[in-house]
Amino acid sequence: MLKYKNISVPDKGEKIEVDGANLIVGDSPIIPFIEGDGIGPDIWKAAQFVLDNAVKKTYNNKRKIEWMEIYAGDKAVRVYGKNQWLPNETIDAIKNFTVAIKGPLTTPISGGIRSLNVALRQKLDLFASVRPIRYFTGVPSPVKRPQDLNVIIFRENTEDLYTGIEFKSGTKDNNKVLNFLNYEFKKNIRDGSGIGIKLISEFGSTRLVQKAIEYAIDNDKKSVTLVHKGNIMKYTEGAFRDWGYKAAKKFFGDITITEDDLRDKYKGVLPIGKILIKDRIADNMFQQLMLRPTEYEVIATPNLNGDYLSDACAAQVGGLGFAPGANLSYSIGLFEATHGTAPKYADKDKVNPGSLILSGVMMLEYLGWKEAAKEIEKAIKRTIKAKTVTYDFARQMSGSKEVKCSVFAKEIVKNMK
Repeated sequence: MLKYKNISVPDKGEKIEVDGANLIVGDSPIIPFIEGDGIGPDIWKAAQFVLDNAVKKTYNNKRKIEWMEIYAGDKAVRVYGKNQWLPNETIDAIKNFTVAIKGPLTTPISGGIRSLNVALRQKLDLFASVRPIRYFTGVPSPVKRPQDLNVIIFRENTEDLYTGIEFKSGTKDNNKVLNFLNYEFKKNIRDGSGIGIKLISEFGSTRLVQKAIEYAIDNDKKSVTLVHKGNIMKYTEGAFRDWGYKAAKKFFGDITITEDDLRDKYKGVLPIGKILIKDRIADNMFQQLMLRPTEYEVIATPNLNGDYLSDACAAQVGGLGFAPGANLSYSIGLFEATHGTAPKYADKDKVNPGSLILSGVMMLEYLGWKEAAKEIEKAIKRTIKAKTVTYDFARQMSGSKEVKCSVFAKEIVKNMK
């Protein structure tokens, strides 16, 4: 078994192996976890409790996850030393053990370290951020029919403005870039402007759209929508749209059709076994998902649009407290809470652990342990129906019983059959 300086590998359990596009998962897989900063320790304890009990009950003690703690963020600095926010051991461990899960990590808004979440995605080439967004009956929502929204968003994870290529106003490098653009390309950029570079490639766009269409095929979805701002950013976001259609035709031409095909060849009726590929302008898509959510199932989008869109969709079904997420490559899966660290609630056993629990559900599905995943979802529904919820839901639900984070997890386990 592999050895690390500050990571203790469990004596029991086995590595998850990769065979082409398939995972080989034993009955006791070793899975690394990062508990996270701020509220991370609280919600991780709750999530781990729910996941362990679901596996134990569903498989009658025949399966068990062997957890292995790895480090990032504040705890990594405590363990490894100053400025060791993301140790190389952590990256190596995720690569070696294939599947991992994490709580929220600290990200300064300006200066200091760049986003640890972005760094993990780039270092591990986790090119697809996957966010399923659906409604659990009884969860407070600001819209009239939250149950109509049931989408899964595939957000490109490694390109766009998130590459972090920026030049601070007034610096020597900024002046070089500004002068180059103004004099060589006859642009008219104001003095003192901060500069950021937006990168979108055919390679990155193609593999993201491929993964979205593969999901649609595997899960019997009828449409994939490319979301972009190509009417303004023609050679980046517009190119994402064009490359998306090209990928659909090249790799899935026998089962995909466009909206033009639907109108001209099929008189507006989608044939059985076909998947409709369509596209929408990003700002219009926000309106579409409010007014006509039932028309959308799988969404593929560049990085920045996906960030905005996934959070906006989560708001329609009750907020980030119940919004799970995964970051995927061709084999590695890193599952995560999609909200921030909420430091003012740290160590208060107060916040909703739903996002991390549901990310764990996604992880179980990824492992092929779908029975345990479904059991957690059913138990969550029963718990919400009983109105035994954390403060964020309790303050919006009449007749509810407000409980702590840890108690909410225990209630979910009680409601497992």
